[in-house]
Amino acid sequence: MADPRIYGLIKPALDAHTLGIHAAADLLRDCGHTVIMANDDVASAMHHIRHDIPQTIVIDWIQANGIERLGVSYRLDQADAVNMLGCLIEALKKRRLLFFQNGPVDRLFFGGLPAACAAVEQTFGGLVQTFCGGESARETLTQMGVSGDQVPPDLEKGSRYDEMRHAFGKHIIDTESYKTFNAPDRSRYAAYGTKRDSVMLRLDAGDKTVPLTRAHVGPYESGLSRIEAVRRFLDWTRFLARAGLLDILSIGTSQLTQSCFGENWEDRNNGGGVPLNSAAELGMVRDAAAPMLVRTYAGTKNIAALARIYEETLNICWHALSLWWFNQLDQRGEYDVYTNLKQHLETIRYAAATGKPFEANVSHHFAFRGADDVTYVVSAYLAAKLAKRLGIRTFVLQNMLNTPRTTWGVQDLAKSRALLTLVRSLADNRFRVLLQPRAGLDLFKPDLNEAKIQLAAVTALMDDIEAGVDTSPDIIHVVSYSEALFLATPDIINESIQITQHTLKAYRRARRLGRIPDMTANADVRQRSDELLFAARAVIAALEAGIPDLYTAEGLYVAMAAGFLPVPFLWAKTEEFWHARNWQTKSVSGSVRIIDETGHKMNPDRVIAIAEANLDEARRRLHQRMRT
Repeated sequence: MADPRIYGLIKPALDAHTLGIHAAADLLRDCGHTVIMANDDVASAMHHIRHDIPQTIVIDWIQANGIERLGVSYRLDQADAVNMLGCLIEALKKRRLLFFQNGPVDRLFFGGLPAACAAVEQTFGGLVQTFCGGESARETLTQMGVSGDQVPPDLEKGSRYDEMRHAFGKHIIDTESYKTFNAPDRSRYAAYGTKRDSVMLRLDAGDKTVPLTRAHVGPYESGLSRIEAVRRFLDWTRFLARAGLLDILSIGTSQLTQSCFGENWEDRNNGGGVPLNSAAELGMVRDAAAPMLVRTYAGTKNIAALARIYEETLNICWHALSLWWFNQLDQRGEYDVYTNLKQHLETIRYAAATGKPFEANVSHHFAFRGADDVTYVVSAYLAAKLAKRLGIRTFVLQNMLNTPRTTWGVQDLAKSRALLTLVRSLADNRFRVLLQPRAGLDLFKPDLNEAKIQLAAVTALMDDIEAGVDTSPDIIHVVSYSEALFLATPDIINESIQITQHTLKAYRRARRLGRIPDMTANADVRQRSDELLFAARAVIAALEAGIPDLYTAEGLYVAMAAGFLPVPFLWAKTEEFWHARNWQTKSVSGSVRIIDETGHKMNPDRVIAIAEANLDEARRRLHQRMRT
């Protein structure tokens, strides 16, 4: 076996993206290597490395820690990335630290967006190994110089199911058999495509073995005027409506639409997304979209008022909110967390009064910030129970798979089944649960053919959540295969839907014929699912006992502030939610676990005890917040 090496990983201070670098660190440690993560001083110095003093700080850190393999993660501007790496390499050369100078640093890595990776490769050639996103755990380790005999056996075991799905998806794409999929006839009910149409009518009237499809659509070009951008979106919408493959148009609105709807945007930066800014424009979208149903992002200001506008103009097919997110905490909105929760609960009550479904975009936002699998499950249950208490009759359970990207398929199945079991325990004749799985945000590789294969493979994973139940899932959020490279055009959206629907049908046929493993009763999945259920139920019981008003804005605030919902990678360094950040999580056998200071998995009783000890302080913070 090769000797363990010392890896150093740096994320410049300006870049808020942390999930990938932490995942790589966990993989390397699992293989027996030492990983040194740059502290805040080094991260800040890296951002300013073109200057002498910051260069000295970074190089001294490398030498003091005996770093032999150095990686930099930077998911922002490509020119800045090249300049930053160039300054770093020159500084390493000055100290004669590179391998061709007989120095200790024998490998350099860069992780970033595809355009930045291409620029780095063109500038530095083979000196720097690049990671553009979408690499599997095995690919990541191989490219980082880890030998096969250092890879833990359970990583190989966890890969078998994922490799099977990849091979299945590759056959679908190589044969182009998906191109034979045609749009189903959904028009077998009177309200189809009218202002009386709804998700429930469309689901119940059609072939339930062909799930409804939802896709995010949001063309944006900085060179277009606002009016031109709206017209482009309307053209795309009409194209999708004519094709008939997409059931639910999800408008990717501008941040300004979400935060400043109806205001004067004269001197404000759009920042991407469709810049809709009037009720009249929303009405035009509704007309262009028919017979598709329409949904869009909630506002981040005056949230209930904007929900009413969406209801009146779009006949929005469901309302979607994220409770603890899209506010000051994640720098996506102007409200503090408590105010945000109050606004979201008011909006859910309004949605309930309309009879429309509610979608909680909650779990994956915790996962983006390093939450463990138990927190993923618990947060969704809290949102579902809250919705039921506030009068919602139909709950859309969005389940983002492959998050983080190092998650094994068998772990996603276990997490999904635990999630479904808990949320469906709330179901009765007044509360219906609709499953809506989707691919992870950073799943796809910046290679269009490979990304198509990944889309087919993740579709197979979606079907295995309830293997053998051909009416599940109810809805699929189709993430287009081009996402790692560019925003999807209507043609790509339609092709992505064809890949998804055809793969689903082909995978079910293969299961019936015994050509793929039947994951219905897989022992590893069942064991992990039972473990998650036990832990999640314990956390929920502790929350409901310790916070009597849990299903209120006040109670949900206290749950977060006390640390019951761990988010160790939270970007905001706020004292208010210190207890939520003050945890360590780690990828273990393709799952995400809370670990203690020694690196061992922490049992749920200890997690609960730590959070319970913070309840009084969390309540004090709530009272301070209520007075401001």
